Amino acid sequence: MSVVYSLWRTDFLLIKWGDNLDQRGFLDTHYLSGLSAKIPGVGFVKIHATWNVLCREAELMKLKMPTKKVYEVKQSSSVVKKISSLVNKVLEPLHPHVEEHQPKNIKHLSHTFSREKQHLFDLSDKDNFFDSKTRSSIVFEILKRTKCKAKYSMGITSLLGRGVYTAAYPLHDGDINEESAEINDRKLLYEEWANYSVFYKYQPIGLVRKYFGEKIGLYFAWLGLYTQMLIPASLVGVIVFLYGCATVDDNIPSMEICHPKNNITMCPLCDRVCSYWRLSTSCGTARASHLFDNPATVFFSVFMALWAAMFMEHWKRRQMRLNYEWDLTGFEDEEDHPRAEYEFRVLQKSVKKEQTEVHKVEKLTCRDRFPAYMTNIVVMLLMIGVTFAIVFGVILYRISTKAALHMSSSPMTRNHVQLTVKTTAAIINLVVILILDEVYGAVARWLTVLEVPKTDKSFEERLIFKTFILKFVNAFTPIIYIAFFRGRLVGRPGRYLYVFESYRMEECAHGGCLMELCIQLSITMLGKQLIQNNLFEIGIPKLKKLIRYIRSEHGTFQEEERQKRFQRYETDHFLEPFAGLTPEYMEMIIQFGFVTLFVASFPLAPLFALLNNIIEIRLDAKKFVTELRRPVAARAKDIGIWYNILRGVAKVAVIINAFVISFTSDFIPRMVYQYMYSPDGSMHGFVNHTLSYFNVSHFEDGKGTMDPLHLGYAVEVCRYKDYREPPWSATPYEISKEFWAVLAVRLAFVIVFQNVVMLMNDIVDWLIPDIPKDISMQIHKEKILLVDLFMKEEQGKINLMEKSSEFSAVSENSSSHNSTRTVANLRPKQKANSIKTC
Repeated sequence: MSVVYSLWRTDFLLIKWGDNLDQRGFLDTHYLSGLSAKIPGVGFVKIHATWNVLCREAELMKLKMPTKKVYEVKQSSSVVKKISSLVNKVLEPLHPHVEEHQPKNIKHLSHTFSREKQHLFDLSDKDNFFDSKTRSSIVFEILKRTKCKAKYSMGITSLLGRGVYTAAYPLHDGDINEESAEINDRKLLYEEWANYSVFYKYQPIGLVRKYFGEKIGLYFAWLGLYTQMLIPASLVGVIVFLYGCATVDDNIPSMEICHPKNNITMCPLCDRVCSYWRLSTSCGTARASHLFDNPATVFFSVFMALWAAMFMEHWKRRQMRLNYEWDLTGFEDEEDHPRAEYEFRVLQKSVKKEQTEVHKVEKLTCRDRFPAYMTNIVVMLLMIGVTFAIVFGVILYRISTKAALHMSSSPMTRNHVQLTVKTTAAIINLVVILILDEVYGAVARWLTVLEVPKTDKSFEERLIFKTFILKFVNAFTPIIYIAFFRGRLVGRPGRYLYVFESYRMEECAHGGCLMELCIQLSITMLGKQLIQNNLFEIGIPKLKKLIRYIRSEHGTFQEEERQKRFQRYETDHFLEPFAGLTPEYMEMIIQFGFVTLFVASFPLAPLFALLNNIIEIRLDAKKFVTELRRPVAARAKDIGIWYNILRGVAKVAVIINAFVISFTSDFIPRMVYQYMYSPDGSMHGFVNHTLSYFNVSHFEDGKGTMDPLHLGYAVEVCRYKDYREPPWSATPYEISKEFWAVLAVRLAFVIVFQNVVMLMNDIVDWLIPDIPKDISMQIHKEKILLVDLFMKEEQGKINLMEKSSEFSAVSENSSSHNSTRTVANLRPKQKANSIKTC
C-alpha cells in the first residue's frame, strides 16, 4: 500500500485506501478507482479537509493568520529611508524575481485564529486563506492523532510503522516543466532558487517558507547567512596567505635553511635504512611552511574567533526578524504526540503487567531503558575506539612506508619520501572517514531507536547528539593527532620511543608539523565537500529514484508504460522520501569545525568553504524541489540544538587555535629567541638555536645507519630539533633551560590568548542586542494595534447592544400606544353594533 495525502485546490484526496483508519468525520475521503493502473501494486487515496475542519484545527493549533487590519511599517528616519532605497537599487540584480503579494512597507496585523472572530480576518479569498503548506500540516496533525482500531495506537505514524501504509506525504504543487499561464510556487522555486544560473542571487526565503514550512525555511536562511559571513572571512584568509607569499623571501629562518653554504648534518629520520642528511634539503618544506606559519596567522586566529561570535549574534538577530515576519512571535513548541515505537513498547509492557494483575502501564521508566543506555555507552566507546585504532593503523602505515621508500633505488623516490607519505596517508584517512561516516550514521540511528524516545523531537535531538559526537571524532581525530601529538612522543637519538619494539615514533619535519597539518586538513575538507556532500547528494537520490521506478514495475515495465504520462500523485511516488534536515545540518557543522577549529594552520579554509556553499545551496534547493517528496510543513522558531552545537564548536575553536599557535607552529620559539636569546634582536641564528647535538657513537646497537658515508664524509656529530644539552656538557642530552623558557611562554600565551578572545566575544555579545530595535518597536506597535482593534470591536458590540435595546424599548412603547388607540376606537363601534343588533 502507498499513502499519499495532498491538498489540491480541487479538494480531492489522493491516498490508497488502507484499513484500520477511523476517520471520525474529520476528513472527506474519496477512493478513486483505476488510478493505480499505471503502477501495479500501488494505489492512492486523496484526502481533503473542508473549510470548517481547517478553521477548527487552525484554532486548536493556535495558528496566526492575517487580519483585515493593515498598517504601514515606517522607517525610523528619512535618512535611513533614503539609504535603504539606495542600497535596494544597488542590490536589485541580486534579488530573485519573486512577486510580493504586498509592498514590504505594508503589513497585515496577525492574530491567533478564532472561529468566533472570523469577521476580523481577511477572508476575501477563502480558497487561498490557508495555503497548501498550512493545509498539509493541518491534515497531518489530524492523521497523527486519529486513533486506529489497534489498542494504544495513534494515527498515521503507527500505520506507517506497522506497514499498513508505505508512505504519507503532501504532493508538490505542480510540475516544474509544465507550460501554463500560471506559474506555480514549485516552478518559481525551481527557476529562481534551484537553478545554478542564479547562484549570485539571494534566496527567496519567504517563498521557501511558504512552500516547505518554517523549519526548512530556517535551515536555508541559516545556510545563506553562514555563506554570506564566509565572504569577509575568505577575503582576510586570502590576504593572510598572500602576506605569507610576499614575505617568504624575507623570512630569515627559511633563508638560513636554504642557504647553499649551510652544511648542517641532521640525524637519520629512521633506523638503519635512513642516512644522514643535510638541512638544506628541507628548503622547500621550510618555505612552504612560512605560507601558513607567519605572524599574520595569529591575527587571523583572533579574527576568526571574533568572526564566529559575530556570526552567532547576527544569526540571532536574523532569526528574530524572521520570527516577526513569519508571525512566530510568541510561538511555543507544543508537546508532540508519542511515537509509534514508544506506544508499542508501552503496549508490550502493559500486556506483561496485565498477566501479573498489576495496574495499567502509562509510560516507560529509566529502569526500562537502562539496558539501552548501557548499550549506548558501550557501543559509542567502541566506535570511538575503532576511530583511534584506524588512526593508529595509518601511523604504522606512514612509518613503514617511509622506511620502505628510503630503501628504494630511485633517487627521485628517496627525495620525495616526505611528500609521498604525507599525501597518501591523508588520502587513506579521507577514504576511511567517508566510509565510517556512513557506518556511524547508521549506528547512531540504531542506538537512538534502542532508547525508544517518547516524541519525535526527543528522538531527533538524541540522534543529532550521537551522530555529531561520532562524526566529529571521526573527522578530527587524525588532525588532532598531527597537531598536538606527532613529534612530541619521539624521544631523542640514542633513546627513541618505539611501537611494538620495531616502529620508531614519527617526528615532524624541520619546518614543523604545521605543513603536514595543513595537507591533512585541506585534503579531508575538500574531499568531504567534493565526494560526500556533492557527488553523493547528486548521485544517490537519482539512483534510488531509478531503483524505485524499476521495482514499481516489478522489473518488467514496458516501453508503452514508460511513455504514459503519470499524474502528479504517481510522479511524486517515485521521488526520494524526505529524511529530515539532520544530514544537511551535520555536513555544515563539520565544515564549520574545519573553518574555525584549525584555521591557524589553513587560512584558505573559509575560501574553499564559501565556494562549496555557493554550490551547496543550489544543490540542496534542487534536491528539495525536484528529487525529494514534499515534506510536511513544520513550524519552528529556531534551529534547535544545532545552535548550541555551533556555540560549543566556536568556544572550543578558541582553545584549539591557541594551542595550535603555541605548540604546533614555531611562532612562540621565534618570539622567545628574538627577545631573549638573539644577540642583535633579529632572527639570525634561530635555526642553529633550535638544533641540539648528538654524538653518533652513542647510537644503540643496530639502530644506527647502514650507510654512514652517504654524504661523502664521516659524521661524528649530527643535529636534531630539540632543546637538550650537548654531549660534552655535565648533563648530556638532558632538557635544557631554553626548553622550560619556551614552554612557560607557550602556556602563558594559551592563557592570555584564550581569555582575551573570550573577553572580546563577550563584549561583542553585549554590544549587539539579540532583537533588532526596529523589530522590537514593530512588535510593540502591533500589540497596541491589536488592543485597539479588540477595543473597537468591543465598543461596537456595546453600541450595537445599546441600539438594539433602545429599538426594543421604542417598539414596546409604540405597540402599547397603538393597542390603546385601537381599543378606544373600537369600543364606540362595538356599542353601535350592539345597539343595531338589539
